Amino acid sequence: MRIAGIQISASSDPERTIQRAIEMAQVAAEKEARIICYPELFLTPWFPREENKSSFSVALSPLGGTLSRFQQASERTQTVMIVPFFESANGKYFNSAAVYDSGRLLGAYRKLHLPDLPLYRERFYFSPGDTGLPVFETSQGKIGVQICWDNLFPEGSRALALKDAQIIFAPTAAALNNHRHWETAISANAFANNVFVFRVNRVGKEKDIAFYGRSFCVDPWGELVSELAGGKEAIVLADIDLHQRDAATETWGFLKHRKPGEYGDLVK
Repeated sequence: MRIAGIQISASSDPERTIQRAIEMAQVAAEKEARIICYPELFLTPWFPREENKSSFSVALSPLGGTLSRFQQASERTQTVMIVPFFESANGKYFNSAAVYDSGRLLGAYRKLHLPDLPLYRERFYFSPGDTGLPVFETSQGKIGVQICWDNLFPEGSRALALKDAQIIFAPTAAALNNHRHWETAISANAFANNVFVFRVNRVGKEKDIAFYGRSFCVDPWGELVSELAGGKEAIVLADIDLHQRDAATETWGFLKHRKPGEYGDLVK
């Protein structure tokens, strides 16, 4: 199966970003990608770089409006789409990712771990996710989502693997000079849990922050199965065999040989 990451920059014109994103997904589908993932909060410039109450106006619902266009694109291309967005729901705001399967909304994951760092003032905008760690049973396999900072907390990837996720999609918005840390962390999560992980990063310079791209997919051994993207917009393709997860799990046995009775200190 072929899967794709859409490494895209955000325009100050939301309509331009939407059109470009859908066009890139169409190209990915024409290249036979069956699952397509976008970067974190890609629909707008990176507003969490500062605390500004006016930015709440760009929050969306996963049903209708802007996201319906991606839902329609998913139906038109008969693909699974992971679409990160700024969500407004029940009086709260979340850093979320909607999952569509051939036009059907399967649900959304809401980011659990929120940084409060220079240029990443996420706790000002978002509540911690309340969806838990869902595994979405799509027509193309079982997938999980870990958004950006989530991937630096290995418990999430382990929980998804224990729920039998085959692929974890990792939409990110990483800048600064930290790509080696991310590449190490993503590969380690893939190998320790014997799952595919596809990291899809933003790209482009926005005022005082520059997103470096370098999206990539690794297999259940933690090895690259795609090109390591550069610093420009790109469609990153990875050809994967889901049976590799079974082979890696059988070879290493990490999940089978766990000692959960000894791990009580982890949840104190």
